[in-house]
Amino acid sequence: MKAAALAVGLALSTALGAFTIQSADAVERGGTLNFARYDGSKLVDPIYADRNPDIWMVGSLFSTLLEPSADGKDLVGSLAESYEVSADGKTVTLKLRDGVKFSDGSPLTGEDVVFSLDRARNPDLGPWAGLLSAIASVEADGANITLTLSTPDPALLSMLATFNTAIVSKKAFEAAPGANDQEKAAALFAKGGPGLGSGPFFLSGFEQGTSMTFSANPHYWKDGEDGKPLPYLERIEFQIIPDDATRVLKLTAGEVDIAEFIPFSRVAELDADPAIDMNLFPSTRIIYSPINTRETRTDGSPNPLADKRVRQAINYATNKDALIGLVLQGAGKPMSSPVMSSATRLATDMSPLYGYDLDKAKALVAEAGLEPGTEITLTTLAGSADDATIFAALQQMWAPLGISLVAEQVDGATRGSKNRSGEFDIHTYGWVDDVNDPSQVTGWLGYYPTRKAVGTGWNNAEFNTLYEASSSEMDPEKRADQYRRMQEIYAEAAPLLFMYETPFAVAVSAKVDGYLQTPLGNNVFERASVSR
Repeated sequence: MKAAALAVGLALSTALGAFTIQSADAVERGGTLNFARYDGSKLVDPIYADRNPDIWMVGSLFSTLLEPSADGKDLVGSLAESYEVSADGKTVTLKLRDGVKFSDGSPLTGEDVVFSLDRARNPDLGPWAGLLSAIASVEADGANITLTLSTPDPALLSMLATFNTAIVSKKAFEAAPGANDQEKAAALFAKGGPGLGSGPFFLSGFEQGTSMTFSANPHYWKDGEDGKPLPYLERIEFQIIPDDATRVLKLTAGEVDIAEFIPFSRVAELDADPAIDMNLFPSTRIIYSPINTRETRTDGSPNPLADKRVRQAINYATNKDALIGLVLQGAGKPMSSPVMSSATRLATDMSPLYGYDLDKAKALVAEAGLEPGTEITLTTLAGSADDATIFAALQQMWAPLGISLVAEQVDGATRGSKNRSGEFDIHTYGWVDDVNDPSQVTGWLGYYPTRKAVGTGWNNAEFNTLYEASSSEMDPEKRADQYRRMQEIYAEAAPLLFMYETPFAVAVSAKVDGYLQTPLGNNVFERASVSR
């Protein structure tokens, strides 16, 4: 899909239908796809994946019980060929597909499902356990799986199509070295090899921060257009290249076949290259900046951003349309909901959300008593052209408020560590939905127990109570009201710098067919092929 066809692409909710354009005669099997990534994976374990570079890889190595339909609007069977929800919403029954195997050829059983879902819902393990908190028990009787819920959960089926509920081999996991779950998971990912998952590929090589290799799963259960088992590719080689310009250079030189997160300033140039297909994949991606709302910084000094009036002021002083023009070359729009993309279910359109108003911003910092020359640090990703542009723009936009904005450039892992520890003033970040339900993103950005409201330290009792109530509210209208109120509270408190929504800019060699990045961000390689 050329960049000029973005409007058409946006109407295609997912683009999964693009898979069907390959005829059986046209499919080329084998070969290696070389993929340039902006950041590397740390641990592609379904329950520990908490960063996009990990999450978006899970589906290539592991399968889930359910999966999104081709249009992205419904759910269909995956490892489970059928499912049913009881009238009271407290029991979900699923039937496993016959003959599914892990990548080492061993059978996938109900015992693996119980093991995997029990791991996923264990609050002592991964960060996403709360998304499955309604499950009281998981039982298997042969191919029949029964989930008993303590309370109805309106989002549970969506969660069964989400990365954290992917099924892993109990036998392979328990055989791994390590004294506890975390050590076993780390050992398995570092070692690689077949047997842990049932996705189209298995991890066959890994050097953290540098490279990663996927090899085709010879026992994958889905068939391609030619009637033979997927995937078409023999191997995928991932190179970790944080610098935007270097990724583009390697693509144009033919050293890689796909480069992700193309700076929007380069989109028109690459779109004009006949050897490259410049894709703007539809997304649920929002770009925002978490603001540290704690009273003091980690060094003990007073935090000027603890005053919500200052947070509101920097939002009003940020010209989102100008940012979109500078960073996205117009290929985006301002955030209209404070906690989710406009494409996410139950999003409240609050546009203009902190529309540009410099006079109001100046009045707010004056009311807050912000000292002229107050220094605030914006932590950005080193090598990111977009982050560099954002910093330069914000530095100029906020100067009239008396704010001296300074940059701190770090790698992705360091930025994540600072977010978790609270050792930051404000930093660039982004979010892409992993499920077609607002509970995940709302829990991540605003519900304090999940991750201290995306690291901001913001803790609002009314918001937390509403979020907890919404997790078992089966009445669609009441649930919509709860989400509307949560968005109102969040917007007023402004624990984020609300910026913009953006598509995924991915440049693909014309030799590649069938690659997709979904609106949820997942990299889908199972039907990708490459001609040499």
